[in-house]
Amino acid sequence: MSEKPSEKEGDVARRIADAVHEAGISLVASLPDGWIATLIRTFDADARFRHVAVNREESAIGLCSGAYFGGVGALALMGASGLMTCVYAISKINYTYQVPCLIFITMRGDFGDTAKFHVSNGLYLRPLMGSIDLPYTVVESAGQIAGIKRAWVHAKTYARPVVVGFTRDVLRGSA
Repeated sequence: MSEKPSEKEGDVARRIADAVHEAGISLVASLPDGWIATLIRTFDADARFRHVAVNREESAIGLCSGAYFGGVGALALMGASGLMTCVYAISKINYTYQVPCLIFITMRGDFGDTAKFHVSNGLYLRPLMGSIDLPYTVVESAGQIAGIKRAWVHAKTYARPVVVGFTRDVLRGSA
């Protein structure tokens, strides 16, 4: 994650961080992914957030769920394939105990991803979320970033996690 972000990427990351702060979230747990490297650095450097780097996606879900019980709004930040490893944690912790959580993912394998080895994410990510009734929205343009607060409000109302997926073009500042 040492690559210097473009000015557009940095601007988008700051806009996302501002929207997360406006939603009332102060804890961010993340795992590395090339598409969100700038976003992770932004959260880590921003004094409004406590950023925790975790070693497994399920740990991010557990940490964010525990934070909610302590009255802290939390965000789990990961790649698409990371979310697919979290089905048990989400269904056991969040669904059983009605714990809201905001989860940001990359839309790997979706339109705009030119990495052939992410095709499986594009084929199975949305059907997987549908199969466990996991609400999600996809941010396909920078104008949709303001909807982050709405997603967190929905998670709290619904008492379940809500996923916000970001396309490559949005994260690169070209949409």
